[in-house]
Amino acid sequence: MEKKYILSLDSGTTSCRTLVIDHEGQIIATSQTEFTQYFPNSGWVEHDANEIWTTQLGTMQTAKAKANIRTDEIEAVGITNQRETVVVWDKETGLPVYNAIVWQDRRTSEYCESLIEKGYGDKFAEKTGLIINPYFSGTKIRWILKNVPDAQKKLAQNKLLAGTIDTWLVWKLTNGKVHATDVTNASRTMLFNINTLTWDDEILELFEIPKSILPEVKSSSEMYGKIEPKFLSKRATYEVPITGIAGDQQAALFGQLCTEVGMVKNTYGTGCFTLINTGNKPIRSKNKLLTTIAWKIGNEPAVYALEGSVFIAGSAIKWLRDSIKIIYNAAECDFYCGLAEKDPQAVYLVPSFTGLGAPYWDSYSRGAIFGLERGTKREHLVKATVESIAFQSNDLILAMQKDLQEEIKLLKVDGGASNSNYLMQFQSSISNIKVERPAVIETTAMGAAYLAGLATGYWKSLDEIKTINKIDKTFTPNMSKEEVDKKIKGWNEAVKRTFNWTKSI
Repeated sequence: MEKKYILSLDSGTTSCRTLVIDHEGQIIATSQTEFTQYFPNSGWVEHDANEIWTTQLGTMQTAKAKANIRTDEIEAVGITNQRETVVVWDKETGLPVYNAIVWQDRRTSEYCESLIEKGYGDKFAEKTGLIINPYFSGTKIRWILKNVPDAQKKLAQNKLLAGTIDTWLVWKLTNGKVHATDVTNASRTMLFNINTLTWDDEILELFEIPKSILPEVKSSSEMYGKIEPKFLSKRATYEVPITGIAGDQQAALFGQLCTEVGMVKNTYGTGCFTLINTGNKPIRSKNKLLTTIAWKIGNEPAVYALEGSVFIAGSAIKWLRDSIKIIYNAAECDFYCGLAEKDPQAVYLVPSFTGLGAPYWDSYSRGAIFGLERGTKREHLVKATVESIAFQSNDLILAMQKDLQEEIKLLKVDGGASNSNYLMQFQSSISNIKVERPAVIETTAMGAAYLAGLATGYWKSLDEIKTINKIDKTFTPNMSKEEVDKKIKGWNEAVKRTFNWTKSI
């Protein structure tokens, strides 16, 4: 039988990647390129949507060339993406009317606060599973429509389209033929009713967003459309289908094969995202977690999850590298953490550079360092930054345990920062939980590939996929309860002192 491959397009917050994956789940080739981050005002974060497109296209072509495969050897393409980030563009010219507004962006904080003050919180939670927060896409789209003159003009002319990054890439890859998204990305917009699986007319009216500019919502595993051949090869005529889409965190949950109720994963990427599979019915959190759609395969019922989001995790390591320049690359972190262990200090860093996510949801918190002494060195700051990722993740795990009223015993991990043995061991100890790291930590890209392959029959079933999933390393707790309690007490005090910072000065 002719060998076929899946291409997984992983459009992240700081870079685009493409992986070529074979039937055994092996990564045959990969290509990754970073793109520009823009910070035009305090709390604002933007991307150039055209740069995302050209970067993703470049990695797709490079990965295909590295793998030395023909276009007709590509079974299908799966897409996974940074969620909540939105693009609004002219459907005739294909040009965005404004930069993509990134999920980290806080510019709509005041508007969100006004909605909460008016008592809309319960209604949004019931319909969308989300809390009212600038994190989500809906208020970002509204901001563009209200504040960009070109957007208002084109809206009146019925020329506008809007969507999350998956939608933008599908539209570009199909040469403007398909304007669609999947249920996981739709469920992160604050515009989508997760009970009826439709755009919510009442919310759209409140936000003054016409339904006509929003994409068609499909399942996470089905035919979306076909890629224009010129994007894969100058001479190709074969049209490769796009058959899988999921937001990055849901893709990682699927890639970790958390397919049974109660299974949990944590992705250590730009942010940290902990999701637990809750089955075919949405469960509303009492501890400020989000209810979200985990995936939907074809005509099967949707699967739901509870999610906790940490805004700054791996990007705090990037901050150490790029902004204050005390490390040259992320791989050095474990070395410095080891040095700090020999000269312990109670230094805490709260990396709320763009506010705090779950379970605090404080848009006005800002980052701070506590416990500095005259003898504090570079290694103590590195260690505090690494540990802050685990502390924030632990806050999410504790909230999940309260919602489920049972102890979580296993945490499946992935994402770039999960390569740190120090971080994984600290997470295991601080959360008193077994941590399991897979052999292939690219579970986000693998999840998109699995969804794409299931739609075409490349993989016949989940059981077949489970046979190719391998574990790399397991971490178990090695810290006393007294030490854990002391560290968590210090963390809680540090976090509390950052609350409402920008409001108090």
